[in-house]
Amino acid sequence: MAARLFAARWSRWLEKRIPPARQVLLNQRRIFILPTPQGLLFGVALLLMLLAAINYQNSLAYGLTFLLLSVGLVAILHTYRNLAGLQLAAGEASPVFAGEQAGFRLRLQGNGRARHDIALGWPPAPFERVDVEADGSAELELFLAAKRRGWLRAPRLRVESRFPLGLLVAWSWVDLDLAVLVYPRPLDGALPPAPGIGEDEEPGVAAQRSGVDDFQGLRAYQSGDSRRRLHWKAWSRGQGLLVKDFAELHGHDLWLDFDSLGGDREARLSLLCHWVLQLTGRNQPFALRLPGVIRPPASGATQREACLRELALFGEPASPAGARP
Repeated sequence: MAARLFAARWSRWLEKRIPPARQVLLNQRRIFILPTPQGLLFGVALLLMLLAAINYQNSLAYGLTFLLLSVGLVAILHTYRNLAGLQLAAGEASPVFAGEQAGFRLRLQGNGRARHDIALGWPPAPFERVDVEADGSAELELFLAAKRRGWLRAPRLRVESRFPLGLLVAWSWVDLDLAVLVYPRPLDGALPPAPGIGEDEEPGVAAQRSGVDDFQGLRAYQSGDSRRRLHWKAWSRGQGLLVKDFAELHGHDLWLDFDSLGGDREARLSLLCHWVLQLTGRNQPFALRLPGVIRPPASGATQREACLRELALFGEPASPAGARP
């Protein structure tokens, strides 16, 4: 209980101290510094050396102790300066499927000072290390496991430096507002039959109905026909009142319907996800129907992305902000 209370207070304090932003510049308010275990051993060794120098009144021991102490003090400044002024910016993250690794792109800028051995990551996973040129930048990609569909928001990112001696660690916890959309995990299954297909008819066969696309010929005028379709030339030649007849070809639209499937919600969404990918690969038009959501028939990459997004966010927050813990 005490640990959870402390973690909640620490999180609220960080929110105020280092608020979420797509771009963060590290300064003294955002950098913390403490000795490493090696640094603590170094300090204990200095204390023992000082006690020995006092006990034996040895000027050489005094000189060595204070020389090493000055090295440690200089290391504090250099460790801090290796992070101070470093700028971090978030890049775009491509959607992934549940069960895959989500990649988050980051860009680091030196802002006039070379940065050495900068480590970034989410503990306890291993950190990625990178050097940044003084007037240049460096890009890297960090990965998190996408375990479930919806928005995956990355936790606060730890940025640290132990340069140059490893006696101290300077670090910061930054929230670059990193988020990626996670699609349902595809579940293999047979496609549903297209509606309106008879036993002797194959999928994809076109059906004709009255329309305005293809001219089919002339027919006798009937009450209710549009006057715009009247064939006046035939009437002037004494052939009677005829109208132009048109027909429109329509294929059988394949509807992927959530309510027509069995199983739990996640299994249905995974099966629909598989069908969306399969039909897109065939370049076959299809439509999607979810409770409260209808995507009309279409094909291509645009239809694929729109349908996968609807499947990913079904019953989930529509924006990364809504998925913030």
